[in-house]
Amino acid sequence: MDLVGIDGWLQENTSKKPSLDERVALFAGLARCMSRNISTIKSLQLMAGRMNSPRYRGAIADICADISNGDKISDAMGNHPDLFAEETLALVRAGEESGRLPDIFNQIASTQKKTVRILKKLKAGLIYPAMVLVMAVAVVLIMSFTLVPAISKLYASMNVSLPLATRVMVGFSDMLLKQPWIALIPIMGLVYFFKKWGKIYAIPGVQRTMIGLPTLGPLIRKSAATVCFRCLSTLLQANVRIMTALEITAASAPHVDFREFFLRVKFHISEGISMPDAFLMESHRLGEDGRTIAAMIQIAGETGSANEMLDEIAFDYEEELDTMANQIDKIIEPFTIITMGSIVGFLIYAIYGPIFNLGNVVLPKKPGAAAKAKR
Repeated sequence: MDLVGIDGWLQENTSKKPSLDERVALFAGLARCMSRNISTIKSLQLMAGRMNSPRYRGAIADICADISNGDKISDAMGNHPDLFAEETLALVRAGEESGRLPDIFNQIASTQKKTVRILKKLKAGLIYPAMVLVMAVAVVLIMSFTLVPAISKLYASMNVSLPLATRVMVGFSDMLLKQPWIALIPIMGLVYFFKKWGKIYAIPGVQRTMIGLPTLGPLIRKSAATVCFRCLSTLLQANVRIMTALEITAASAPHVDFREFFLRVKFHISEGISMPDAFLMESHRLGEDGRTIAAMIQIAGETGSANEMLDEIAFDYEEELDTMANQIDKIIEPFTIITMGSIVGFLIYAIYGPIFNLGNVVLPKKPGAAAKAKR
């Protein structure tokens, strides 16, 4: 029975959250158990003890109950979309269709393990930029509550004309002093943004904007390509029909451009066009690597080695992702320096800019100075 009210809120916010490491352990354990002819329900029950979060343990209990009632494991997992994404369910359905569930579970675990490794490297590389930006925001807020009000009174008493940057800083400080709760808005906005990021990123416009960014764009594109081509290779190795494989791959695509690519390839093949030609026609949807991938599929079509070529493409992307993840701090460092320099430069100009006008107030010109200067 699900808890509601204050009990449900306490359980949700105090219990351990599900993690990618648990997902890797779940699918790796299921693959190991089922490859040794242990039943699905017994395998799930054995894996429940390895799960640390109550959410995973409860989901496994529900899945076992659904399977006992005659449901497929993919349908049972589909009742928990927060734990099992659509691309994972698509692969599980492919495993059920081909009779190779242990192999599919092992493939999911392997892919998720690589994803976890890359994400950990990305998070480690983002620690320094995040700390710098947090400190910059903290300095701006502290100055707005302490230094800026004193400077504002000084300049106001001297009746000095203020530059635009100083007026903006003074106005922001006055707003915070009168309504200090406004300082919580950016913090709450960031918390909401990260909490709802999954739903925000699911919007096609957001995905296309993200993939066009100079630093994150290549990471997103290579990550999506790795998932898609690894998925398609696994399906074809499992002897799934090409049309079904393309449809499942499109469903598993984590980016809208790749989803549309595989759906368009499927449409061209249904019209009687070969897969290499279909890849070539839609290669523009894959970015700068599209022509190269299409050429590799052309080779695969001539040599009959589509599975090996798709595996090679996915492996190459994984290697590039691993390299980029190791260098993420060096990639982001210029943007961090530019952002920090812009904030510091703005503060220095806003504070010291009016000082150049203080000479007219502190050392006023003598009445006859202007006449002598004209002579």
